[in-house]
Amino acid sequence: MREPKMNSSSLYSEDLAPVPMHKRTWNTWNYAALWISMSLCIPTYMMASSLIGGGMNWWQAILTIFLGNTIVLVPMILNGHAGAKYGISFPVFARASFGVKGANIPAMLRAIVACGWFGIQTWLGGYALYLMLKIWMPQIGTLPRIFPASFGLETGPAISFFLFWLLNMYVVYLGVESIKKLLLFKAFFLPIAALALLFWAISAGHGLGPILSQPSKFATNTDFWTFFFPALTGMVGFWATLSLNIPDFTRYAKSQEAQVKGQAIGLPPSMTLFSFIGVVVTSATLIIYGETIWDPLVLAGKFDSKLLVSIAMIAVAISTLATNIAANIVSPANDFANLSPSKINFRTGGFITGIIGLLIFPWKLIADPNGYIFTWLIGYSSLLGPIGGIMIADYYFVRKQRLNVEDLFSYNGNYSYTNGFNNRAVIALLLGIVPNIPGFLTTIGVVGKDAFWPGLSLIYNYAWFVGFFVSAISYKLMMKDRTASEKLPGNGEEIKMRIAPVKP
Repeated sequence: MREPKMNSSSLYSEDLAPVPMHKRTWNTWNYAALWISMSLCIPTYMMASSLIGGGMNWWQAILTIFLGNTIVLVPMILNGHAGAKYGISFPVFARASFGVKGANIPAMLRAIVACGWFGIQTWLGGYALYLMLKIWMPQIGTLPRIFPASFGLETGPAISFFLFWLLNMYVVYLGVESIKKLLLFKAFFLPIAALALLFWAISAGHGLGPILSQPSKFATNTDFWTFFFPALTGMVGFWATLSLNIPDFTRYAKSQEAQVKGQAIGLPPSMTLFSFIGVVVTSATLIIYGETIWDPLVLAGKFDSKLLVSIAMIAVAISTLATNIAANIVSPANDFANLSPSKINFRTGGFITGIIGLLIFPWKLIADPNGYIFTWLIGYSSLLGPIGGIMIADYYFVRKQRLNVEDLFSYNGNYSYTNGFNNRAVIALLLGIVPNIPGFLTTIGVVGKDAFWPGLSLIYNYAWFVGFFVSAISYKLMMKDRTASEKLPGNGEEIKMRIAPVKP
C-alpha cells in the first residue's frame, strides 16, 4: 500500500493512526466485560439512588434507568460503527464532520465534561478518606471554617479532598502504567462490596418486601411526569460522553457484530442490575434510619464498627482512584495535548484536567439529587447531544458510511473545509445548544423562572434529545450539496503515515 504524505505532524501520531486488521482482537465478551466494569462505580449507585431521593419508587427508578441506557445504546452502536470499520479513534472520526482542525471543538467539549467527572470522583474519594479520619479523629469534623459559606465546603472534607486530589496528580506524574494493579483490585472488590451492601440492606430492612413496598412521593401523575422526563434525560446524559468517544474502544473490534452484541449485552443489563442494588439500599435506609440516604459514603459512615468503616472507605478511595485515572484523566489529557503537541504532553494535560476538576466545585454538583440530575447530568448532555447528532448525521446520511482515511490526516483533503473548519457543523452545534440555554440559566439560578417564556425553559428537560435532533437535522440540510464520494483506501488496514515537515 502506498504511504500517504501528510501535511503536518500535528494531525498524526502512532496513537491516532488507524488500527490495522491484525490488531483488532476484541470480541463480543470483551465489550460486555468493558461495560460491566464501567457500570460498577459509585456514580452509578448514586444515579439510581438519587431517583429514589427525588421521589420515585423502586420500579419507577429501575424503569427510568433501563430506558435511559437503552436509548443511549443506539448512538453508542451507531458511532461505534466507524471505529470498527476503519479502526479510527473519536478525535479522528470527528474530523470528517467538523474538519481536521474543527474536531478540536467536540474534543474540548468532551474533555471539559471529563474534567467534571474527574472532580466528582475526586470528591467522592476524598470524602471517603474524611469519613475514615473522622472515626479515629473526631476533631477533624469540628475544624473552624476557612472557606466562605457560599462555597458550601467544610474544612475537614476540604482537607481530605485536596489530599486525594494531590494523590491523583501524583499518579498522573508517575504515568498511567502505575494504575493497572488498582484497576484489577477494583474489578474484584466492587462487585463483592455491592453484593455485601445488598445483603445488608435486605437483612436490616427485614426482607425485600418492606423495602420494595415503599411508595413514590409524587402526589399526582403530573408531579411524576414533571420529574420523569428530566430524569430520563439525565440517565441518557450519564453515558453521553462515551456515546461520542466509543470509537476509541470499537476501533479494536474483530467485527461489527462483536461491538454491537457486546454493548447490547453489557450496557443496559449491567447498569440496571447495579442500579437495582442502589435502589434497594436507598429504599432500605428509609426503613432503617427513618431518612432517605442516597449517598453510599454517608451511609457507610453510619455503621458502628470503626474497622469496617475504615476498610470500606480505604477500598472506595483506591477503587475511585483507579477509575478516575483510567476514565477521567487519560482521555482529557490527550485531548488537551492534541491542541498543541509540541507544548502540552500527557502529564501537562493531566494537570490541566486536575485544575479544572477543582474549579468546577464538584461537591456542589452532588450535594443533592436535584443538583446531580438537573444541573450536572442534564447540563452537559445539552452540549454532547448536538455533537452526537452531527457526527451520526454526517456518517450515515451525508457520507453513507464511507470515509477517506488518508484525508482524515491531511490539511488538503476532503475534510479540510475552510481552513480546517466545517462552519456548517459549528452552526449546527450552536443551533442544538441554543434552545437549552434558557432552561439551563433558570436551573442554575442565574435568572428567575419568569425571565423566559415558560415553554422555553421546559425544553431543558429534554436537553439531550432536543440538541441531538436539532443539530442532526440542521446539519443534514446544510450539507445536502455535499457528495459522499470518499472511498476508503485499503479498508484502513496497515496504513503507514509519512509525516512531512511543517512549513514555517
